[in-house]
Amino acid sequence: QVHLVESGGGLVQAGGSLRLSCAASGRTFSSYAMGWFRQAPGKQRVFVAAISWSGGNTAYADSVKGRFTIYRDEAKNMVYLQMNSLKPEDTAVYYCAADPNGLAIMFDYWGQGTRVTVSS
Repeated sequence: QVHLVESGGGLVQAGGSLRLSCAASGRTFSSYAMGWFRQAPGKQRVFVAAISWSGGNTAYADSVKGRFTIYRDEAKNMVYLQMNSLKPEDTAVYYCAADPNGLAIMFDYWGQGTRVTVSS
């Protein structure tokens, strides 16, 4: 069982930055691929970024490439999403997710979400 808790959301002006954090439980965290997803009001949840179990591979949605960075700290069982140059269209609830198979394909575990609001 994996328990995920996100934090770091809030209100920020366009052009600003936020760092989202995801605290993960589980002794085998180092074998999980991790991802961030977001759900804007009235829209479906979509992929934002993912990182392999080793941290050596990352993937991003086209809409956030060059602005967002996903990284992990194995010692702390944490995954982060650094978000720069934020735009109003980044406004959403952001969810952390874990794929215990390490493939970043089937995210079986989800956090409760943290809200990000970007004002224009």
